[in-house]
Amino acid sequence: MSLKREKQTYMLFMLSQKTHDIILMKMDIEKVFQMKGGIGENSYSKNSSLQKRAADKVKHIITAAMEQMYVEKRPNSIGIADLGCSTGPNTLSNIKQLVHTVLLHPHPDPEPEFRVFLNDLPTNDFNTLFQSLPDFYTQLNKHRIYISAYPGSFYGRLFPDHCLHFIYSSNCLHWLSKVPAGIYDEQGFSINKKSIYISERSTQEVSLAYLKQFQHDFSLFLKSRSQELVCGGRMVLILLGRTGSHHADRGNSVFWEIMYRSLSTMVDEGEIDEEKLESYEVHFYAPSKEELEDEVRKEGSFKLDVLEMFENENENDIDADMSYGTAVAKTVRSIQESMLANHFGDSILDKLFQHYATLLDQELAAANDHINSITTVLVLTKL
Repeated sequence: MSLKREKQTYMLFMLSQKTHDIILMKMDIEKVFQMKGGIGENSYSKNSSLQKRAADKVKHIITAAMEQMYVEKRPNSIGIADLGCSTGPNTLSNIKQLVHTVLLHPHPDPEPEFRVFLNDLPTNDFNTLFQSLPDFYTQLNKHRIYISAYPGSFYGRLFPDHCLHFIYSSNCLHWLSKVPAGIYDEQGFSINKKSIYISERSTQEVSLAYLKQFQHDFSLFLKSRSQELVCGGRMVLILLGRTGSHHADRGNSVFWEIMYRSLSTMVDEGEIDEEKLESYEVHFYAPSKEELEDEVRKEGSFKLDVLEMFENENENDIDADMSYGTAVAKTVRSIQESMLANHFGDSILDKLFQHYATLLDQELAAANDHINSITTVLVLTKL
């Protein structure tokens, strides 16, 4: 075989191998993506106070929705689902809050029972979560509460028909079911050059691909939940969003831009292959108010009662001696470690998040400005 033919054969093999690797990455999200389990320094359990703060800001909305449902329906057996429950203290704290909201109202004797379904992907660390149940039951020992796990993607059916009265999901629905297929060319290479999410460098085609994937996923989510909720049941959804039509908003995209720059630094240091970086994309989308409203209206099974947006202030309440960049880096690592380790290997993680913390602090100092992401809360009633 001639040298030219050998080079052509080798190039075709490498192209096929890269396409295969990209396809595997897109297929494996449900099997790979998980919050960092356990109770160690980098665990989600120890690094989820920023998410708790966002949920606490809308606590009054959550309790009002549960209260309205109970007053209207008065069920003797209340089905509650926490979708994307993850692990750590936030989940059981939310359940306790919902139970207390119901029991503050006059109720028959015996009081209603609570069937609680905790859902996340099969890779979730349910064991750490369940290790907290004995203390939880002790705190609520007078009440009939039955908790079970329902592993699986919430982009599809999870529960039997009409078994739920209240659905709660916090900081989950901005994660797409997959990286949008529309950002890859015919050979399987990303067209989103020098970016891992929508950035100022991204083409309109990339933004549209992410929007279409969100529309597909959120519509499927609504359709699935509509079959599981009773009529008059409530659903409270908390997710990251954006305030305008521009996709590359500072509130969310800047955090992905910092991640890309951190990875690029490691390319420069010889720790990461550049082609490996250019094949990495995230399955994330921050929808606008109008995009959420459109999907609810088109799906047609729910009445939109509340849609509010607020800024997440970048105060650091995790450790007085820790910079904001370090605090955010620890939170991001607890969420993204599984995907990054799967693609790049876990040996880069410590150095990567050191770069991330430094670059984020530098970004704040240079801009002399805050970087406040946007949280959206929706309350929906099943028609």
